[in-house]
Amino acid sequence: MNVFLDFEQQIAELEAKIEELRHLADGGEVNIADEVTKLQTKADRLLRQTYQDLAPWQKIQVARHPERPHFTDYVARLIEDYTPFAGDRTFADDKAILGGLGRFRGRSCVVIGTEKGTDTEGRVAHNFGMARPEGYRKAQRLMELADRFHLPVITLVDTPGAYPGVGAEERGQAEAIARCIDACLAIEVPFVAAIIGEGGSGGAIALAAADRVIMLEHSVYSVISPEGCASILWRSADKAQTAADALKLTAQDMERMKLVDEVVREPLGGAHRDKDSTVRAVGDAVERTLGELRGTGGKELLRLRREKYMAIGAEGLA
Repeated sequence: MNVFLDFEQQIAELEAKIEELRHLADGGEVNIADEVTKLQTKADRLLRQTYQDLAPWQKIQVARHPERPHFTDYVARLIEDYTPFAGDRTFADDKAILGGLGRFRGRSCVVIGTEKGTDTEGRVAHNFGMARPEGYRKAQRLMELADRFHLPVITLVDTPGAYPGVGAEERGQAEAIARCIDACLAIEVPFVAAIIGEGGSGGAIALAAADRVIMLEHSVYSVISPEGCASILWRSADKAQTAADALKLTAQDMERMKLVDEVVREPLGGAHRDKDSTVRAVGDAVERTLGELRGTGGKELLRLRREKYMAIGAEGLA
């Protein structure tokens, strides 16, 4: 059963009516094919009108949709012979960040990503995609492994941010994120990051300081969540929609400000409506981007990556 968002209620009502009529038709009671066709056309038109101009807060809702494809969906469909790695060799294994070795369309690689979980039990196990320090140290370990064996790195980011708990802070959350970003900027292999849902704060940047950053059409990328921003500025999370408008966090904003390199189109109605085509589109973009980076020497990759991030915001300072 589809999960509909607040702004999709009219679409939900139409699709429920279509399902009801199809159920009647399956029972052989009446031929209502023409009526189903009319309603389906109306639902498709309404869906297209709704999604052609989503507000930032609506984009956030789509990016957070519980049925949106997650890291494990991408790995299952894109990575062959996937071998997961566990632990940071220091404290524990963090389930919010997963990663390992595999083959992406015939080429060996290291793949790392944040996983939110798909049901209540999974969300608790993966801490809703909010990594602790050991998660970032595991990611750093995998990046250094990729560098040692000259393997490209692919990261898939979907996190509201790093876990802000007391234990995480006691174990050096900020330092772990900083060292993970440093590892991103230091590896001498092709590195492609994809924002597939939420790209929240330093928790996302720790896996996304890549040679190329691609972003799904209805994903978001921001220094802080709208709720967090509203709590700081207005002392109330009720202003989250206002904060979302001000933060300029949509994929289109990111592309316009040259903070990401490519926006990948989603199926009409969001990635959750067609997981297979979404994963395939992201895979195609990653494959194309890795092809562009192939053949570039390690030192040249470092130079270009450094110039890429040093250039961000430079126009505003000129």
